[in-house]
Amino acid sequence: MSIRRTLAQLGLDPKKSLGQSFMVEPRALQRMVQAADLSPADAVLEIGAGLGALTDLLAERARRVVTVEVDGRFIPYLRRRYAHAPNVEVVHADILQADLAHLMGADAEAYKALGNLPYYITSAILRHLLESPTPPRLLVLTVQREVAERITAAPGAMSLLAVSVQFYGTPQIVARLKAGSFYPPPEVESAIVRIEPRTGGPLLPSHEAERFFRIVRAGFGQPRKQLRNSLAAALPLEAQKVVDWLTAAGIDPRRRPESLALEEWLALYRTAPPLEGEP
Repeated sequence: MSIRRTLAQLGLDPKKSLGQSFMVEPRALQRMVQAADLSPADAVLEIGAGLGALTDLLAERARRVVTVEVDGRFIPYLRRRYAHAPNVEVVHADILQADLAHLMGADAEAYKALGNLPYYITSAILRHLLESPTPPRLLVLTVQREVAERITAAPGAMSLLAVSVQFYGTPQIVARLKAGSFYPPPEVESAIVRIEPRTGGPLLPSHEAERFFRIVRAGFGQPRKQLRNSLAAALPLEAQKVVDWLTAAGIDPRRRPESLALEEWLALYRTAPPLEGEP
């Protein structure tokens, strides 16, 4: 389908306020679908239907496609387009406000999520999906290339975002995309990321994850400083108490947060002293 021609026929332009940049390269769309390993039994949540370029491919391969679009201008067109596709449900909603369990219904325990994400809310959407009580069993998403590289970083280049995603699953970059793969072309390059959630769920239950991420956020609060300084400043704790804590976790207090592996953050969580505000 021609995105430009369809937009012209509808008398519409992409909205900058929504970060709209439509994927127009057929090979890029195919790479997303291939990365999702779709079968005729699959249920899919599509984030951002746009004008249906990816929806078409999903509908050909999946048993059920729930496609969510926040821009009400596209909803009449999408509902006409898929009126005779019994496996496609068009939902007018903001994915960040949507109850995923309600959206997916009987498929809430086993569905895949795909989408070309608006760059300005990528982190928020990732958090919404991964922290949901009913998260997808696989995510294939197009994001800004820099964000993809941060998500998949190894110790030495870790960030709060990397820890946050890797806590829930294993990310990998499937493909890097040039700006010309989109209309209008963004000012940056993009990448397709596949995230496979951990078997058995996150590394910690939700009531423990909150404390874990409080410690991680404190560590990255001043990322250029040594951990002993950033943790002492953010939590707050006496300097010597932080040094003793880090030592007990087997971590050199002089290290910086980007150098820590996920397992070391878990060790910090497990050896943490009582923190301010806790009973």
